[in-house]
Amino acid sequence: MPAERDRLHFVGSIPLPSSENVFRQLSAQVGAFLRRMPDGETGERTLWIKFQQKMLLEHPAMEPDPTHPPLPVRQADGTVHRHIQLLRLKPDVDPDSVEFQTGYDEAAAASYRVFRALRDSRVVPAHMRLQIALPTPMATGLMYVGPVGRDRYLRAYERSLLTALRNILSVIPHEDLSVQFDVCQEVLLFENYFPVREPDYKQAVFEQLARLGAAVPHDVELGFHLCYGSPGDQPLLILKDAAVLAELMKGIGDFVQRPVEFIHIPVPKHATEAFFAPLRAWRRPLGCDLYLGLLQYNDGASNRVRIAAARRVVGDFGVAAECGFGRTDPSRVPGILADHRAAAQYLADIS
Repeated sequence: MPAERDRLHFVGSIPLPSSENVFRQLSAQVGAFLRRMPDGETGERTLWIKFQQKMLLEHPAMEPDPTHPPLPVRQADGTVHRHIQLLRLKPDVDPDSVEFQTGYDEAAAASYRVFRALRDSRVVPAHMRLQIALPTPMATGLMYVGPVGRDRYLRAYERSLLTALRNILSVIPHEDLSVQFDVCQEVLLFENYFPVREPDYKQAVFEQLARLGAAVPHDVELGFHLCYGSPGDQPLLILKDAAVLAELMKGIGDFVQRPVEFIHIPVPKHATEAFFAPLRAWRRPLGCDLYLGLLQYNDGASNRVRIAAARRVVGDFGVAAECGFGRTDPSRVPGILADHRAAAQYLADIS
């Protein structure tokens, strides 16, 4: 079973007022079981990439795409959470001249100042890294940009995102930093969620992940969080089994040419041993920790059942929630942390 510091993982968003509150709560309640700690993605990042949509709507190089109808954001139960008016780069704009101010570098720098002060005062454990989560370019590209000419947009956004990453690397000491790329729309793409899917979509996804991974220096932790979205605090789809997740994990191992320290995958509430079965074929990269997002709120008995089912297939793993829970009722946070603490102790008891 995993070492004590590898038993738990938090994807990112936590419904607390500030990064300081997140650092204090995680340190006090579950710090002994964490190797890295997110800042809670508070403020404008609470709704994950929605603040990027606002940035794109206001950008002078972007305009509404008149060639494509609004995208319905359909949830697993069939209801439509909202419709998104798709955008495009203006036809006369050179994508190589466009810069998007994503804001991720500014947020990371602000969070690190708080993190460092709390660690220096021994509130945050001394061994802890700050976990900074970044979306892939396809996150905004598939959700907010029309398919015609999307490649032009992706080129511009990826360059801007990597500029933000370089800024993060310049202000946070590498030994204090963990970079997690959130891979959500790609899971949806593999599941044929979107109205349009290019024939070479798999190659495009894996090459994108390779470029992102290559931009992270080897002395910085690198991880990937696979996801299927949770607007309205419920998933956009329910996977029958982990086959698509296993395929994406294999692609990460095949294409990312540097060590990957961790991968988190979502696990639906209904998961049994059959759900985990496709993971038997996954060849874990050397030194890579796997976190199974099988923890459900106030469901300790079923959490233990899912852990037992996963152990019959996977072996070593840590645990986490299915996704971030920034959209969850904040009053649930103490119970969520208690659920995580109980699961970490259960892993210790059965090791």
